[in-house]
Amino acid sequence: MVKTITVKEDAYKTLLLNKMADESFSELIRRIFSKKDIMDFAGSWKKISEKRADEAKKEILSQRKKSTKELLKNDMY
Repeated sequence: MVKTITVKEDAYKTLLLNKMADESFSELIRRIFSKKDIMDFAGSWKKISEKRADEAKKEILSQRKKSTKELLKNDMY
């Protein structure tokens, strides 16, 4: 069974921006709204090299420092 829905232009653009090239809108909606089991992500970090993990950690720390400086500069705290 197929249902037709109406969405505003901005909502359509948002969906379009999040849709993968080979994905239907139905698949996109299922992907976005399906409940994820945390165990689906178990072991994900093991799939990358130790070197890449270290690079990712360094980048995260760098971005944290940068955003903290920006917040302090703009008196957000």
